[in-house]
Amino acid sequence: MKPKLSLATPYLFLFPALLILGLTVGLPALQAFYLSFTEYQYDLTQAPQWVGLKNFSILMKDELFWKTLGNTVLYLAGVVPILVSLSLGLAILVNQTLRGITWFRAAFYTPVIVSLVVAGIAWKALYASNGFFNQLLKQMGLGDGIPWLTDPKLAIWSVMLVTIWKGLGYYMVIYLAGLQGISPELYEAASLDGSDGWRKHLDITVPLMRPYILLVSVISAISATKVFEEIFVMTQGGPLNSSKTVVYYLYEQAFQNLEISYACTIGLVLFLVIFILSLFNLYLSRQTNQSQF
Repeated sequence: MKPKLSLATPYLFLFPALLILGLTVGLPALQAFYLSFTEYQYDLTQAPQWVGLKNFSILMKDELFWKTLGNTVLYLAGVVPILVSLSLGLAILVNQTLRGITWFRAAFYTPVIVSLVVAGIAWKALYASNGFFNQLLKQMGLGDGIPWLTDPKLAIWSVMLVTIWKGLGYYMVIYLAGLQGISPELYEAASLDGSDGWRKHLDITVPLMRPYILLVSVISAISATKVFEEIFVMTQGGPLNSSKTVVYYLYEQAFQNLEISYACTIGLVLFLVIFILSLFNLYLSRQTNQSQF
């Protein structure tokens, strides 16, 4: 006879994980929310002073914040469409039944397991004035090189390239899981109707992959909104704040200027932006599910 389980049994198993999550994520988040309404610079001798919405008022007039927000939106617009489309095309390519295809999948996925710090240092060396890219341009007779990371108009785009290179393999795997769930019979039926080559992917693959495309869009958008390591390693937000994002600005306020309350205010605004993206994802998911039935 099997013993009867109490209704509280599942929660007892979850309790240790929930406790750790609450102490490491929930409690600091609540503290940051409180500090955003106070005036507090890191000082162990003074307690936070309640100031209400003063920090938000300062933030609304902070030109540098709006510049970093604009850079973040630009990063979002520059990275997400390429990651969504290019990783899908890559997944279609490596989904073929060819000899040695697993080696190609591993090769494309390798950048994902490389540390962002290591990748940033390596790409910074490639972008250097005497680095590989500029040396290649000189050998081809295309000038003395390009100031990849020192030109305010190019710096953020150069960093975007690293993010795209790093994320392609990760999103390729997500798409690959979806592609392997599509029946080959659908492609055979499409070929009989005259849909062949890349046309079959427009008619069959893309419609059936819409949930995965939506998932990749949201994940890559959230990741692009929170980009930090590449900026920290490669440009430090420069030149002239041209590559400084909201997260990097938050880091400067918290750990360089020790303006803890102001940094928490920036973090709260960033949380609201990501929360809106998540709600937008939920809305699109429901619309996609409704259109499929």
